[in-house]
Amino acid sequence: MSSPQRNSAPSSLNEYEVLPNGCEAHWEVVERILFIYAKLNPGIAYVQGMNEIVGPLYYTFATDPNSEWKEHAEADTFFCFTNLMAEIRDNFIKSLDDSQCGITYKMEKVYSTLKDKDVELYLKLQEQNIKPQFFAFRWLTLLLSQEFLLPDVIRIWDSLFADDNRFDFLLLVCCAMLMLIREQLLEGDFTVNMRLLQVMGVGGRPSHCHEAGTCQAPAHTSHCNRLGRGSGA
Repeated sequence: MSSPQRNSAPSSLNEYEVLPNGCEAHWEVVERILFIYAKLNPGIAYVQGMNEIVGPLYYTFATDPNSEWKEHAEADTFFCFTNLMAEIRDNFIKSLDDSQCGITYKMEKVYSTLKDKDVELYLKLQEQNIKPQFFAFRWLTLLLSQEFLLPDVIRIWDSLFADDNRFDFLLLVCCAMLMLIREQLLEGDFTVNMRLLQVMGVGGRPSHCHEAGTCQAPAHTSHCNRLGRGSGA
């Protein structure tokens, strides 16, 4: 695999300029990673959304301040992406959607966890017939990568991947996101709440990322304690 440091275009070039011979854009590197993964895993191949998973990984390696490590960004990204997909690939296999390892079961777990932690909010969403499929599908399959700005996504993923029970933690993060806007959800009607849930983190709630992503911190208070993580549960 080629080095993004050697072959990437200079940062001064904009995305519409022709690249010099021997150079390639970052998107070409990401495309190659996804293409090779699809060829090596024909049972799942490429599913829309995988690019959102590989993006933060590649960015992290390709912007490493250590030039020697950055040299191997593509190979490192492919390795980490392949290992991460081994853990979440069931989310991308439609035939498994309704199984216990499928995405439908996991979305229902968001609501069952919310019911345990904030029954009033849970009943409100149930009353308005707001199903977890309306918003949690994207949250869970893409590991919140579309809900927040990239620095916040990296912060959440750092906590997520450090947790041995990372996907249980992801459910708690999702619940924390709901509980952090509980007052607005309790006051809103169906239309208002659906709009709120569709734009949870992007551009308007950077602090939510910090609070949700630090639910495990012993000193953290408020909603994270209510989720049982701040108390060490």
